[in-house]
Amino acid sequence: MRGIIFAVLGGACITLQGVANARISTDIGTWQAATITQLTGFILAAIILMFVRDTHLQGIKQVKPMYLAGGAFGAVIIFSEVTAIQQIGVTFTISALLIAQLFLTFLIDSNGWFGVLKQKMKLPQFIGIALMITGVIIMKL
Repeated sequence: MRGIIFAVLGGACITLQGVANARISTDIGTWQAATITQLTGFILAAIILMFVRDTHLQGIKQVKPMYLAGGAFGAVIIFSEVTAIQQIGVTFTISALLIAQLFLTFLIDSNGWFGVLKQKMKLPQFIGIALMITGVIIMKL
């Protein structure tokens, strides 16, 4: 249950962040909005880290360098989402974003990429993705 709550909270925050960034970017620019978002996210994470005091920074040496670059995806995410929201609207952007996320996670799970435990995909998973895509197409019409 806790995982579902955090997933819903994360999804809500992604949407709110996208809308806020789209609004900010009309005033100062998309990359500037991405920079501000990344900076404020870093500051909040650092503050939370100070209170949690759960620092295992010495373990950073065991992390593969390509995974350490994961935060850089944030800049691409923000730029892409803001640009899409400005061009196709919030609802369609988030719908397309969710389908892209679901499709890529489907590939990661089914192939066991990035050290993830390989999952066997069955017909219900394929039907679920097809229904989401169909729903977005219907919504856009």
